[in-house]
Amino acid sequence: MSDQEWVLLDFRQSTFGSRVRIALAEKGINYENREEDLRNKSPLLLEMNPVHKKIPVLIHNGKPICESVNIIQYIDEVCKDKNGLQFLPSDPYEKAQARFWADFIDKKLHVVAMKITWHKTKEELEEAEKELIDCLNFFGTSTWRQALFWRGKVGIFGYCSWWIL
Repeated sequence: MSDQEWVLLDFRQSTFGSRVRIALAEKGINYENREEDLRNKSPLLLEMNPVHKKIPVLIHNGKPICESVNIIQYIDEVCKDKNGLQFLPSDPYEKAQARFWADFIDKKLHVVAMKITWHKTKEELEEAEKELIDCLNFFGTSTWRQALFWRGKVGIFGYCSWWIL
């Protein structure tokens, strides 16, 4: 892959950026990491992600890929046979399930975690904690383990949920 250029626009503390860094490392991809100042976004970030203007952005041979889950899927497709790893199952149903749980992490668990982190009142904290407990209890009654560990390997759901497991 030495003939390919990989650049990651990132912020070290970002859980979304961490997902991408883990995926790149798992595939053994050498890349340039460009740390972004989120209060003073670079012209490159604004050019590469003009819609959301946020990190992470993976630039592969000059072409930007935005949003961490999309980036992980892209890495998986472009580097399909690298290190014998697959982040998504090849079976369409299993792939849909893995994508569902990755989306659940982003749209439900991450939002609840942010409510806990940034609460302003005791009532907001208690409500967010109840939401989190409900989400985690749901995991106990669902098929999320299949999405996390399909065929004994960590998949895309695992990369998205590493911070809560």
